[in-house]
Amino acid sequence: MSENKFNEFVELVKKLRKECPWDREQTNDSIKSATIEEAYEVVEAIEHKNFDELKKELGDLLLHVVFHTVIAEEKNHFNIDNVIETISEKLIRRHPHVFGDVVVNGQEDVKKNWEKIKLNEGRKSILDGVPSSLPALQKAHRLQEKAAKVGFDWEKKEDVWKKVIEEINEMHEIEEQKKKSDDPFLQLKLEDEIGDVFFALVNYARFLNINPEEALRKTNEKFIKRFNYIERKLKESGKSIENSNLEEMDKYWNESKKFV
Repeated sequence: MSENKFNEFVELVKKLRKECPWDREQTNDSIKSATIEEAYEVVEAIEHKNFDELKKELGDLLLHVVFHTVIAEEKNHFNIDNVIETISEKLIRRHPHVFGDVVVNGQEDVKKNWEKIKLNEGRKSILDGVPSSLPALQKAHRLQEKAAKVGFDWEKKEDVWKKVIEEINEMHEIEEQKKKSDDPFLQLKLEDEIGDVFFALVNYARFLNINPEEALRKTNEKFIKRFNYIERKLKESGKSIENSNLEEMDKYWNESKKFV
């Protein structure tokens, strides 16, 4: 039944591709940004624990997987069977503790084996496979995770925190130099140091078992809700955000913390 449903869905997408003017004109490139957007909408539904919405968003994401594949099939690159075969083979190859005779002691062993297997598959670096298009915060987290899996990591959380402080101090030193000089190189150096601060903070978050991308996303949502509260309260008092002042906004901001 499920297999038939899936095959019917693939045929439905192929029909749209042939008969809908908009679908017919799309390419892998033209819909790639929408694919990313759909993935983020899946994440949002998960975070809100909205399973009805998650069902819909997973459907949208599935549509993109099939749509990309149908476009590729038209150009004789691959088809949906090839996609499924490739991922199935990879899952079996990378889980020798399930499909082979390898013995593991917990998920850390699984992660280490996973990286070793990927290197044996022809990757030149342990860091290969981290998409260049990932958001910078998320990419930093993944790079650090991958390096840590092969032992390139701090031993103590306290040392990671010292590194955060060290990077912050270096950033401030460049900032002070910049105040006394108009050397354009210092602006580039300041940008570099701020990047180092972010990278060190991401590392510290990892040691606290916190995903920095998720943490910042939640903080962004919190900021939006609190700022919306300011706008709403100002509107209720007959004012707009444009003709208010910082003192008023701060008052409502602090008030919003009781609710958000």
